[in-house]
Amino acid sequence: MRLVLWGSLINALAILAGALLGVSFKMREEIRVTVMQGLGLAVLVIGIKMGLASENILIPIASMVVGGMLGECIHIEHRLAMVGNWLERIHKAKDGKGLTQGFLTASLVYCVGAMAVLGALDSGLQGSHDILYAKSMLDGVSAIFFASSFGIGVAFSAVAVFLYQGIIALLANSLAPLFHPSAISEMTSTGGMLIIGIGINVLGLAKVSVGNLLPALVIAVVLSIFF
Repeated sequence: MRLVLWGSLINALAILAGALLGVSFKMREEIRVTVMQGLGLAVLVIGIKMGLASENILIPIASMVVGGMLGECIHIEHRLAMVGNWLERIHKAKDGKGLTQGFLTASLVYCVGAMAVLGALDSGLQGSHDILYAKSMLDGVSAIFFASSFGIGVAFSAVAVFLYQGIIALLANSLAPLFHPSAISEMTSTGGMLIIGIGINVLGLAKVSVGNLLPALVIAVVLSIFF
């Protein structure tokens, strides 16, 4: 049980450490850009490694196509953006840098995203924490800048991240016996493709709507049952 939550715990501690550093001193923008680019490359490598797990590459491809169509119909990315815009309006409507403001903003950024879901699922289903390790580094660096702007409230988002990802990981772990090994392989491969999309976004090479592609994970499991 403890190993299932290990990746989520590391992620929370990284956010806490980054927030404390951000409150203590400010990091130059050029350092942030270089570090984030390096982490973006690391995310790409993780995604490629996961993407090669497929036993039938047609399943992840079909999953991305069908899942992307479903995601666009549901407008997942747009709905996430609406939540972000709502928090931004709250930010502009308030003066000062309150604890609640920093907590809400950072929690949204760290919890609402494909990497949080994919990482927690990987921890729960396979006991692998590579995705959450990479997310921890990304979140830790960004927490430095969030905390320098919003204050110590950013540190408390670590609790929200641990609970959110931990619950997903525990649920996935409890359902793991129901998954056929091939289903896990195809979902891992499909998830790897999504992680590559996140890496591309971090590097600023293009804007990949990873949120709209999240249904592909479910489609991969369904297709693996029939093929």
